[in-house]
Amino acid sequence: MAINIVTGAAGFIGSHLAETLLKQGHKVIGIDQFNDYYDPALKRKNVAIFEAHPNFELIEGDIQSLDWKALLDGVEVVYHQAAQAGVRASWGGGFRAYTERNINATQVLLEAAKDAKQLARLVYASTSSVYGNAETLPTSESIPPQPVSPYGITKLAAERLCTLYHQNFGVPFTALRYFTVYGPRQRPDMAFHKFFKAAIAGVTIPIYGDGQQTRDFTFISDAVAANLAAATAPDAVGEIFNIGGGSRAVLADVLNTMEEIVGHPIQRNYIEQSMGDARHTAADVSKANKLIGYQPQVSLKEGLIQEWEWIQSLYSA
Repeated sequence: MAINIVTGAAGFIGSHLAETLLKQGHKVIGIDQFNDYYDPALKRKNVAIFEAHPNFELIEGDIQSLDWKALLDGVEVVYHQAAQAGVRASWGGGFRAYTERNINATQVLLEAAKDAKQLARLVYASTSSVYGNAETLPTSESIPPQPVSPYGITKLAAERLCTLYHQNFGVPFTALRYFTVYGPRQRPDMAFHKFFKAAIAGVTIPIYGDGQQTRDFTFISDAVAANLAAATAPDAVGEIFNIGGGSRAVLADVLNTMEEIVGHPIQRNYIEQSMGDARHTAADVSKANKLIGYQPQVSLKEGLIQEWEWIQSLYSA
């Protein structure tokens, strides 16, 4: 039975990852700060699903103040999912939370990881936001990152720190650049969650820009599968991978699909484009396919149906 640490274990991706690892028979130490970026009660709900599992241990705390030497003893894989998320909130006074939780926290973890003898892999959750407005679509990992948000800057800085610790101390990291992950337990500040919630309430949804922006949407189970593959594939060490959903979609078309799913029109209010949002994203996942066998399985419509079912259960309770 492998011992795994999942940081951000109460979050969207982290909770799914912890749950899957437990189902596979692994021991999981989940770490989460339960900060108030969004309602901590939602994170408590995420963890409640598996908190009583005999192989699960929850540690509440700030990554920067934990005893990592003791925590990493005997641990084989660390899935570093914890981060300060959100592009729009990263401007202005909120920026310090991003430097603390994305850069400083990662450095503390890496500093401890370099002395952890049994650590076989540290999987770092990166983001497509590092690319900004990429000059080539679909975008491969060889395209130089050009973040257009402070959030993207901090995630790229942490990614680069991982590379430095790998090159200088042999920390066996791999990084996954997620392209817009969605599905059950999605954060309430993310678009699909907001849109479906508005559909239940019958209120108008704000659309930033003209609705013609495109995104590569990745279903949560595909993101989890990518993590598990990156943690075990021998060729993944020291590598960075794009993790996309396999299909790029126009936002306006996605809304039409959502209307089909919910069974009635969703009122839209077009507002000014948000600073820091890339116009288009599309992942070239051929490297991930070749080196870790990554192949997205869930279509956008299928994934949206699953998220809608979860949203209804969340807000009808």
